[in-house]
Amino acid sequence: MEQHWYAIKVYYNRITQLIALCHEKGLVFFAPTDIIRSLLFVRCAEADVVHLATDSHTKAWVYRNPEGTRPAAIPDREMEVFRFVVTAGREGLLLLGDDRPEYHLGDRVVVIEGPFKGAEGHIKRIKKDRRLVVTIPGVVAVATAYIHPNLLRKIES
Repeated sequence: MEQHWYAIKVYYNRITQLIALCHEKGLVFFAPTDIIRSLLFVRCAEADVVHLATDSHTKAWVYRNPEGTRPAAIPDREMEVFRFVVTAGREGLLLLGDDRPEYHLGDRVVVIEGPFKGAEGHIKRIKKDRRLVVTIPGVVAVATAYIHPNLLRKIES
């Protein structure tokens, strides 16, 4: 079966139970609990993520595609960039919450130097600083600490 990344919203501080279940089933997962205590990403088959959320005896919900008919698969590249930014930039990282269209304003850029080298996202002015915003569409958005414009290169559409 084809495997993808999926996002699971976990309620009532029960993420440790779901993490334990992932360990038990031998699933690859990413839990950015330092900044997002209620979100778990799992790499597995579509049927497995549905069973994981419903059989875990936790209050969990799998993010769905825009039509709401199937779990929303997260492309590997988006997950790779998100994981990189979340783990590399803990200091100054700002959780913006759910992904919303206003986070997509501004130029699409890639960081060419520094601790976020290789990360791609959009530039957004937040709290008077120019920040790189990395999103997983429909799931979550985070903003890095200030990144100097000399460390960015615009990605042409």
